[in-house]
Amino acid sequence: MLKELNLKDADMFCFQCEQRAAGSGCTKIGVCGKNPEVAALQDLLIYQLKGIGYYGYKVIEKGLQLTENADRFVMDGLFTTLTNVSFDEKSISEIILKGNTIKEEIKSKLGDYDFHKDADYKAPQRLEAMIQDAKNIGIVALNKNDDITSLRELLIYGLKGMAAYAHHAAVQGYSNKEVNRFFYKGLAATLNTQLTVEQWVGLNMELGQVNFKVMELLDKANTDSFGHPVPTSVPVTKKKRPFIIVSGHDLKDLKELLEQTEGKGINIYTHGEMLPAHAYPELNKYSHLVGNFGGAWQDQQKEFHGIQGCVLMTTNCIQKPRESYMDKIYTTSVVAWPGAAHISEVNGKKDFTPIIEKALSLGGFTEDEEEKTILVGFGHNAALSHAGEIIQAVKDGAIRHFFLIGGCDGAKSGRNYYTELATSLPEDTVILTLACGKYRFNKLDFGTVAGLPRLLDVGQCNDAYSAIKIALALAEAFNCGVNDLPLSLILSWYEQKAVCILLTLLSLGIKNIKLGPSLPAFISDNVLKVLVENFSIAPITTVEQDLKEILG
Repeated sequence: MLKELNLKDADMFCFQCEQRAAGSGCTKIGVCGKNPEVAALQDLLIYQLKGIGYYGYKVIEKGLQLTENADRFVMDGLFTTLTNVSFDEKSISEIILKGNTIKEEIKSKLGDYDFHKDADYKAPQRLEAMIQDAKNIGIVALNKNDDITSLRELLIYGLKGMAAYAHHAAVQGYSNKEVNRFFYKGLAATLNTQLTVEQWVGLNMELGQVNFKVMELLDKANTDSFGHPVPTSVPVTKKKRPFIIVSGHDLKDLKELLEQTEGKGINIYTHGEMLPAHAYPELNKYSHLVGNFGGAWQDQQKEFHGIQGCVLMTTNCIQKPRESYMDKIYTTSVVAWPGAAHISEVNGKKDFTPIIEKALSLGGFTEDEEEKTILVGFGHNAALSHAGEIIQAVKDGAIRHFFLIGGCDGAKSGRNYYTELATSLPEDTVILTLACGKYRFNKLDFGTVAGLPRLLDVGQCNDAYSAIKIALALAEAFNCGVNDLPLSLILSWYEQKAVCILLTLLSLGIKNIKLGPSLPAFISDNVLKVLVENFSIAPITTVEQDLKEILG
């Protein structure tokens, strides 16, 4: 664990995602592709945000109000440092410098305030000086108390994941003051060296509860804006015409692009976590939203290679573009890659003309493929409309067990476990799935059970809210707790959004979660012991062993 890491000769240090080098942490260059300079700037941005959190929470404790501008800066700043979001030194340095202004605005509300040397940091103007500061302020240093370090990092990564969901809600005009306040509280806590293990555990559980509110808020933002998802067959084949592939998670960006491309002879495809967009009536009504392209995020380099169309990256997860499509990939919002064209928001709107004109010039696919489809759209509204049938099927013995198999996908070996698990399940079981981990098996035919599809796609990673709502409704119908349902959660994690969802599940008292393909490197032995003893969380083993344990 943490104590085993030797950082003496490290150019950088990062262990926030599942694919970290050697299972411990990236010390030379990130497996994700970030270089030591980008890693240093991301560390410095977090350091800047800790100071903003410290003074922002002082303002909150005084009963004063923080500005919406400050709230958005905090969540977008955290989101920028999430894995596979921004790799651009210039854009990150500009955010850090903006942090100077935000911090001074917050401090001006305090009058006399308690000076804190770490919180009071002011970033220099020069990029080289910023990078040097990042190396000097001890960001990569590990606390000798591994448990404190572990819990602090767990909170930071949970904040990063929660910030992504809060960002998606905020761009649609939805926010929650209680949620925003916790960002400051959590960041301020990271500068407090007096907190005990028990207090850190409490903060992480509080983050889980707050993140549940964020996911509920985002669900409301999406359904208010685009309607409740409905079961929808989505083509996964190519059609002749120029095209744009939309990747990431941002439904508002997709809506604006659909509006601006309507009637222009361009097909729009979703990619990765954008697949569930087809189930929203206000998006699916556009006839040129023609299907889903490719699979999960980690396959984009080979899937985008040589394409005669364009790609719009709206959020994570971007990989280093190959030369064959470097001039065809566009980023927006907090996503950035050096040399990639970026589309910024101006007065609340984005002008997608550059990517539209580029797509038209490329010509697109030259022939139609034979159509194949997959089924999506089983959010809580759609799934619970069949609650009576589901409950009766369980009582009649037609459905024996539910498996939630979902989470992040990735390139690391061991993820074939999830495909093998799904295909090994008895025919009297139902599979709920969400996030990009579903690409391991979502194009397979699982048939039906009790008149319902055996595979129910709940949506994006943030739609864990839907899965929880479904579970709570079933528990109420059966007059039992969620942990007493014939339901097993088998989760895969990759980055920090999965971390905050896990904290949400734990904060709700949900137990017996199996997690893989490996456990986080930032979880110390003692913290893992607490999770096992209090929540019965366990790593995945083999499909045969896990199914024997679950089904007997």
